[in-house]
Amino acid sequence: MSSSLPPLNSLRAFEAAARHLSFKKAADELYVTPAAISHQIKALEDHLNVRLFHRGNRALVLTAVGQASLDKLQSGFNLLIAAVDEMRSFDTAPIFSVNVTPSFANKWLMPRLYHFVAKHPDIEVRITASTKLVGSKTMTVLQDRELVDVEHGNIDVAVRFGSGDFPGFEVEKLFTGQVVTLCSPTLLKGKQALKKPIDLANVTLLHVDPIYQIQQKSYWEIWLEAMGIVDKVDPVRGMHFNHAYMALEAAVNGLGVAITHTMLAASDIGAGRLVIPFEKSLTMDFTYYLIYTQESAQNPSFIAFRQWLFEEINRMPGFN
Repeated sequence: MSSSLPPLNSLRAFEAAARHLSFKKAADELYVTPAAISHQIKALEDHLNVRLFHRGNRALVLTAVGQASLDKLQSGFNLLIAAVDEMRSFDTAPIFSVNVTPSFANKWLMPRLYHFVAKHPDIEVRITASTKLVGSKTMTVLQDRELVDVEHGNIDVAVRFGSGDFPGFEVEKLFTGQVVTLCSPTLLKGKQALKKPIDLANVTLLHVDPIYQIQQKSYWEIWLEAMGIVDKVDPVRGMHFNHAYMALEAAVNGLGVAITHTMLAASDIGAGRLVIPFEKSLTMDFTYYLIYTQESAQNPSFIAFRQWLFEEINRMPGFN
């Protein structure tokens, strides 16, 4: 008897025919003709050098060999089905959806995300960037305590900028609200180098306009008032952007001086692309928060992501 495994199709044909005791019913199940079933079983018998059926005029009867092998063969097919289902379950595993603000994505998350991917290659992460977030308290069509971005749908966890007031959700503060001035090192050199705060009158101020939506005064106005020079340096003039990462990129390219949260500029400061020209900083009420539901908190992917997130923050001296 050959020790090689027979073709899988012939084994399937035998199992179906043995279960139904009918070539026709086996053919219907496997979407082939009865002649094809008969041919597959004949090939299997020749391969094994045994007879598996007694073929009568009206009845199909298993031989002793066929009957003895049927249970184990069916067990083998069940194991194959279970293995394939397990493969499919990995392929269709739920995606872990993380939704963050554009500036947080661009300036903080993306420079560090490779650490998480390397540590958890089995987690399929989807990152989307948006500033819009709604919940059951604001949209009655949503189910209770559901976290949804109006542009991207259901999400597992979000990072948002604000005061921390997100009713109906679990909220954790990520950073203190430290705001500083930032510029390219090139602005600290030359005849018109920035040496004193009053020198800001000679450079372009870079603004992030959405700040007006959450507080009455801009960061520049608050900072210049704190320095006592708001009457000497116009707090409104300059270039205006709708996202902080755009103002920071303009600062990296020497277009002027930006003012924003220190943690957004951490990578640029570490790489020497940006410097803090003046030591004066502001501590603001508004900062970045992690937002999620109690259901998400039980998700192993969320637990891993949250742990990694705070590990990264704790690796940043002076930023946590």
